Amino acid sequence: MEGEVRKPGERRVQILQTLAAMLQEPQPEKITTAALAARVGVSEAALYRHFSSKAQMYEGLIEFIEQTLFGLIARITADTPSPSAQIRAILGMLLNFAAKNPGMTRVLIGEALVHENERLQKRINQLHDRIEAQLRQCLRFAGDNQAELSAPLANLLQCVVVGRWHQFAKSGFTRAPDSDIDLLLSRLLDAHPA
Repeated sequence: MEGEVRKPGERRVQILQTLAAMLQEPQPEKITTAALAARVGVSEAALYRHFSSKAQMYEGLIEFIEQTLFGLIARITADTPSPSAQIRAILGMLLNFAAKNPGMTRVLIGEALVHENERLQKRINQLHDRIEAQLRQCLRFAGDNQAELSAPLANLLQCVVVGRWHQFAKSGFTRAPDSDIDLLLSRLLDAHPA
């Protein structure tokens, strides 16, 4: 276990994967470093050789989320010419990411960050702001006649995503975040064409 020879960074990834797995349990308890170390199969001291604090472990999860989401958003905006199709694809991807990564959903909504360092919630808030800014940009590219609606509509779409993330987590991951999303988006986006 601890004596195994591992590639640099491999144990660090294992710790983050284990933390994410613990977060996806339907009724998680507060995650302690002792419980995390036991689940990984190392001592608490070994955890601290890879991360200086539990907050740094959560920062590792947030970095993974940011890189994944914004990498996919960049790909969607580059490969999809229509702003309306970009918005639909981005929202679908955000909801699908949650469905495939339940533990990360708890980080995205801040639930996993309660009682942790305040800067972690600020970082998640910034992530939400960046997603909303990307949606606003897509809406602006949709046409000048809808420019005044881009900010409030982007905010509404962001609220839909965050609301679906919350429902998914609060249901113990039984309520699919993307259920009926196509119908909802058709109503929202067709009422205010993008």
